[in-house]
Amino acid sequence: MQIWPAIDIRAGKCVRLMQGDYKQETVYGDSPADMAHRWVSEGATGLHVVDLDGAREGVSQNFDAIAKVAAEVDIPIQVGGGIRDTDVIDQFLSVGVSRLVIGTRALKDPEWARETIQRYPKQILIGLDSRDGKAATDGWLETSEVSDLEFAAEMAAFPIAGIIYTDITKDGMLSGPNLEALGQMNENVNVPVIASGGVTTIDDISRLSALELAGCIVGRALYEGRLTLGQAIIAGATSVSAS
Repeated sequence: MQIWPAIDIRAGKCVRLMQGDYKQETVYGDSPADMAHRWVSEGATGLHVVDLDGAREGVSQNFDAIAKVAAEVDIPIQVGGGIRDTDVIDQFLSVGVSRLVIGTRALKDPEWARETIQRYPKQILIGLDSRDGKAATDGWLETSEVSDLEFAAEMAAFPIAGIIYTDITKDGMLSGPNLEALGQMNENVNVPVIASGGVTTIDDISRLSALELAGCIVGRALYEGRLTLGQAIIAGATSVSAS
């Protein structure tokens, strides 16, 4: 299972939010590029970058900072947050970003999502942010009435690169991931599933690996030193019972 260190960007800085709450922000560094170099030096094989301003505003706000990350590291980068039109996708791909994450517009405009996925096969990830089994949108500020499992199945019928599943209630809380929901998601679709939200310990990662997920995004636990990236990578290669 691949480990993806998270780099969340707001106002050009590397930050983390708690449960997606923009009022509960911790700044971990002034330079996302420097943070990217740190994770690469510690063994990262991919980076998960989120434009938090873009997620909330609906338009990418930190393109230059993300482009700098892409230019300075030589590993795959996947980017989400405010990716809601193909011009933006083209811009990010042109500077070396490997994959783009779409969520809000995909949920609100499935026809656009299907066309976009087919235009960029295997380069689009579906960002499925869930609150109580329902898909959330607009930087987690709104919750729809759409079942997360139904939405995932609909999108998985097209050539997506995978699904990033986040339980919003777990994100940034250091309380462990929602193993039950992730297991259901992985069984429900035939595309790679990447876990996000609440991953805190080596045991969490091992249990996710036991679910045979494709990947796992780790954020606050790395930034606060609760585990090292090296430990996370080793745990991703092993597994314990997820029960």
